[in-house]
Amino acid sequence: MTQEYGNYTQSVQVPFCKPGEWPPHETIPPSRMAAHVHQALPTNCRVAIIGLPDDTGVRLNAGRPGAAAGPRAFRAALARYGVAHPEGWEWPHVFDAGDVEPAHGRTESALHETHHRVTSAVRALLDAGLFPIGIGGGHDLTFPFVRAAWEWLRDNGQLAAEHMGLGGVYFDAHLDVRDTVGSGMPFRRLREDCRVSPLLCAGFNPLANSREHVQWFLEHGGEIADDDWAEWIRAEGDGSALLEPLAEARHLFCSFDMDVLDASHAPGVSALNPAGITVKEGARAVMLIASDPRTCCMDFMELCPAHDEPHGDTGMGRTSRAAAHLFLHALLGLSLRPLDSVKGRD
Repeated sequence: MTQEYGNYTQSVQVPFCKPGEWPPHETIPPSRMAAHVHQALPTNCRVAIIGLPDDTGVRLNAGRPGAAAGPRAFRAALARYGVAHPEGWEWPHVFDAGDVEPAHGRTESALHETHHRVTSAVRALLDAGLFPIGIGGGHDLTFPFVRAAWEWLRDNGQLAAEHMGLGGVYFDAHLDVRDTVGSGMPFRRLREDCRVSPLLCAGFNPLANSREHVQWFLEHGGEIADDDWAEWIRAEGDGSALLEPLAEARHLFCSFDMDVLDASHAPGVSALNPAGITVKEGARAVMLIASDPRTCCMDFMELCPAHDEPHGDTGMGRTSRAAAHLFLHALLGLSLRPLDSVKGRD
């Protein structure tokens, strides 16, 4: 059974959230897609943006801080990129649910409280029939974000026996299976706490992952995508070979860590990648996965504008613009899905 999105809800109470930070509305031309994002009511919406403005996990793992400003930078970039009426398709209507307010402090206990808030907020969006897209923020926030989907599927009888049936693909140079609290923990926690399986990591950098972490990942049902996956994506075919390891999963999540991109494309991330993929490869992969009716949520994480570089003379960070480009490809993928898997009136 596939989750159906877009029940034309007139209102939704999203706990622990405050309004998202956009440029002044009058400065966003109506010719931009962002001018039509719903910021008050999710009427007729199929998709919800939710900001996750916290980098406590990054700090706990001694990474480069600054990802807490990721959602604001993303919205500013989206306000200046993406036409409202593209040729050949229509955007699904998008609701901005705002930003989850992080708990006060830079401690492990504060991080756990923030995780609780993220799960509660995303559950509310799923209950309202919306497809959640998270914008972060440290990658640890993928754990409570996907946990909300797992709980929703479990409580609505959409998981197999023993609560199995949710798998996922994540684009990341790192496996993020540490047993310590911080941004490097999400996929270990999803595997151990929510029994999420299978897990597929694409964009893996063997120089940035310890033997211990690789062995744990492989021993617990994880799979590392072959280096050829980007070639499949570049080919004229649909690139579906990327998802072959996830063929048995009833439901999917997708997480895109911006540090999977090459540093020449994305300098504004929490951990620079000297040998990552291109934005074009990432965008095609995101579109492919979003178009899969099994996909129930998606996030874009570790956008770190404090370390970004301006794009031309606009003053906009190039990584923020790349994040907006990836997000729009996710929307395009969702627009291509069968109507019985993503319902909405566009």
